[in-house]
Amino acid sequence: MKKIYPCCFGSALKNEGISEFLEIIDEYSCQPVYGTEFGAKVFKIAEDEQKNRLTYMKITGGSLKVRTMLENNGWSEKVNQIRIYSGAKYQSADIAESGMICAVTGLTRTFSGEGLGKEQNSAPPELEPILNYRVVPEKGVDVQGAYLKLKKLEEEDPQLNIIWNERYKEIHISVMGEIQLEILKSVIKERLGFVVEFDSGSIAYKETIAAKVEGVGHYEPLKHYAEVHLILEPTERGSGLKFVSDCREDVLDKNWQRLILTHLQEKTHIGVLTGSPVTDMKITLATGKAHIKHTEGGDFRQATYRAVRNALMKTESVLLEPWCDFHIEVPDDCVGRAMTDIQQMGGEFGSPMSDGKKSVIDGIAPISKIGDYHNVLMGYSKGKGRITCVQKGYFPCHNAEKVIADIGYDPESDIDNTADSIFCTHGTGFAVKWNEVESYMHLESVLKKAKEITVAVHNNPTALKSRDIYAEDKELMEIFERTYGKIKRDERSALYTEKDVNNNKPKSSKASPIHTGPEYLLVDGYNIIFSWDELKEISNENLDLARSMLINALCNYQGFKQCNLILVFDAYKVKNGVEHIEKVNNITVVYTKEAETADTYIEKATHEISKNHRVRVATSDNLEQVIILGNGAYRISASEFYNEIKAVEKEIRRYYE
Repeated sequence: MKKIYPCCFGSALKNEGISEFLEIIDEYSCQPVYGTEFGAKVFKIAEDEQKNRLTYMKITGGSLKVRTMLENNGWSEKVNQIRIYSGAKYQSADIAESGMICAVTGLTRTFSGEGLGKEQNSAPPELEPILNYRVVPEKGVDVQGAYLKLKKLEEEDPQLNIIWNERYKEIHISVMGEIQLEILKSVIKERLGFVVEFDSGSIAYKETIAAKVEGVGHYEPLKHYAEVHLILEPTERGSGLKFVSDCREDVLDKNWQRLILTHLQEKTHIGVLTGSPVTDMKITLATGKAHIKHTEGGDFRQATYRAVRNALMKTESVLLEPWCDFHIEVPDDCVGRAMTDIQQMGGEFGSPMSDGKKSVIDGIAPISKIGDYHNVLMGYSKGKGRITCVQKGYFPCHNAEKVIADIGYDPESDIDNTADSIFCTHGTGFAVKWNEVESYMHLESVLKKAKEITVAVHNNPTALKSRDIYAEDKELMEIFERTYGKIKRDERSALYTEKDVNNNKPKSSKASPIHTGPEYLLVDGYNIIFSWDELKEISNENLDLARSMLINALCNYQGFKQCNLILVFDAYKVKNGVEHIEKVNNITVVYTKEAETADTYIEKATHEISKNHRVRVATSDNLEQVIILGNGAYRISASEFYNEIKAVEKEIRRYYE
């Protein structure tokens, strides 16, 4: 495929070359093919004269009608009006078809670059504002009111990044340079009706961490309760923040997990060195705890914020500043001065390239130092030097100690971003300092437990496995006794000889039969899916796909093991559902009837099949495992079964290789 770059000349003011320009577009552009599924891309946010919020979008699939309910990222709003604009005038429409550009009213939470329907959100801009300024409204203007009005401008241009400093009651704004400030002054005066000034700008720093750390946040004043454990770990430069959950649903309900992830995303978390925003790290929800009666949504917000700050206080933080790639051209007699200046800036560069008259130097340097260097360069090169800078990203600050000292941020006195936790005793809440929280927390440290297991495996893997199996059996026995009553044992049985034991047996007792026929394996489908990380992650997006992947894996396993495999899925919530059994390749798949759970079905099947056959049951349900043991079957945990599946797949691959 060949690419061309048409070059056209004309004047829109004088209406010259317009028709030719349109003909070129018509000849060389391709008409897109739109599908029937609805999709739209938001490209502009504005207001009309009546202060109605307008969302400009292009329909990229299907159609959009008035009164349609649109949903995205947790919000759901109705389209009140569709407008087709021509200049400042518009016509109302009942429907916007594929390919049309329109503005709609009624949407209050959209943003530029947002994808609706089948469309994905646009990638974030590669260039970030590198300068911070304090906004100073004219005398008589309410600062908080001005902030709310400025946030409307941020909706139109998200890169403005307008921030409210609660501690000092100030408005801060991030921009690329002084030219943007002049434009912003004019827009604020024209659109918002007041005048602002900007104080001297400073570099927009960021912070990250140097090592993996666990943060704990606990919030428990009277009649409130929440505890959150987060794992923070550094990621590569420029990756931003990523929020994930690795917490089991039997530990913390899915709704609470979603709420915690929402709280992580809704706030601009700041570091502990300078109070700058944090970046380049992965934050994982490791575990958490709620109270069945006292926990409210706001409790997890408090616990989540405190957990992030707690982690940042406990680990080593790194101050980041924006760097740029530079390209300098100077006369040969000035190259020494240029190299010396770059070294003093803390920059790096390669060997200069010279053609006998001028030299070229390429390298990287902190924007804080090289930002205004063009004026110096023009001076000593007598106007013959040139410099080009392109933003490269955020990297460790070249003079971090000085910057931290100059800013003088004290994280422990920042009460709006505290790392301390609140606990309760005798009906009264009390604060616990961030470095003492681990002595009071209600859940075990996830990283500490993982470290202990790793050390134990390294020292004695066999003993660890035996210990884990013993612990699991002990837990199952406790469940069994709570369900069916205490098991009575003769405390003197250890003193009996083999003869005594045989004499004490009832005369009618018979040895358990040894089954030599084909083995049966019953699998609790959904328990396995939600216990295996890879299937659980897929099931969050597409449960049918996770179910199909499990069936395929079990078909391979059965073909290798040659056992009778029965896979059971819950369908007890299906209204008027009947039991459905189907044969998929070489395994039997059962969907239970209404009001019958998978473990109920497995319990009945185990009771019947185990009379004549050896039966194993794979599940993660502890109570179900107890019932299985009572029916004479062998149990296998979800993790053990996963290892068996992977071992079989490995053998199959090796066989074919």
